[in-house]
Amino acid sequence: MEHPEHPRVTVVVATRDRREELLRTLRHVEALEPRPPVVVVDNASADGTAAAVRAEFPRVRLVRQSRNTGCAARNTGVFCATTPYVAFCDDDSWWAPGALEAAADALDAHPRLGLVAASVFVGEQERPDPVNEALARSPLPAEGDLPGPRILGFLACAAVVRRRAFEEAGGFSSLLFFAGEEALLAQDLAARGWELCHLEHVRVHHHPSSTRPPGRWRRTLEERNALLTVWLRRRPALALARTARLAGRALRDPVSRGALTGALRVLPAAMARRRPVPARLERDLSLLEEA
Repeated sequence: MEHPEHPRVTVVVATRDRREELLRTLRHVEALEPRPPVVVVDNASADGTAAAVRAEFPRVRLVRQSRNTGCAARNTGVFCATTPYVAFCDDDSWWAPGALEAAADALDAHPRLGLVAASVFVGEQERPDPVNEALARSPLPAEGDLPGPRILGFLACAAVVRRRAFEEAGGFSSLLFFAGEEALLAQDLAARGWELCHLEHVRVHHHPSSTRPPGRWRRTLEERNALLTVWLRRRPALALARTARLAGRALRDPVSRGALTGALRVLPAAMARRRPVPARLERDLSLLEEA
């Protein structure tokens, strides 16, 4: 594969049955200067994705999975990377020119920085995603000399991670599968002493796929995973309170009912993986929730 000498960032894209959107994303990524190494992890697509990638992008490393592992497919991509940093793309998003180099510069300059969260701009109109303002206005107190606001959340399609930090934290959880998986990884990075920050000038373009799953399905998974994340890492009293709150909504809302049912189904597995965050991180998370 042809890559610049000593590349710093590998781009990892997890995909499933979005061949045309993926090919568009790869065209944008391959046009970046310097051109980064790219790993595509195909989550058992049935639409000819693998053949299309091989035909149009022979430099891309393609990993085909026999089953859909959801967000954990990104872990496979990171395992294939040899660069110190890894940038994630969804198959309907791509990094702006200069963004990867800017993120890598920040990671080079700050050895305890584990993750950089970019600004996201949506569609042809380049609408700022609401997450941009939320990250920029983070209420977390500054620590050290971070190059941007300290955060405990991000969008996976707009994050550059230090590979060593990602591996120490265990990557994305296979238990969550998909939707809202970023919160758990952010907490696991911070629990190990890694910092996360937002860099406003690092930009990502997101053109949402026309084949996105139904909104109700995604909202159900988001609510389920939010509850599971609390059980996995937060104090028991908070987990019980959040469960009771979701149960109250489940009486009248089918989305919450599905989320509660799904969470209870895998709660024993979650409890086996429970690892409470340290007190300092619990205080930071409470501060975010109060804000």
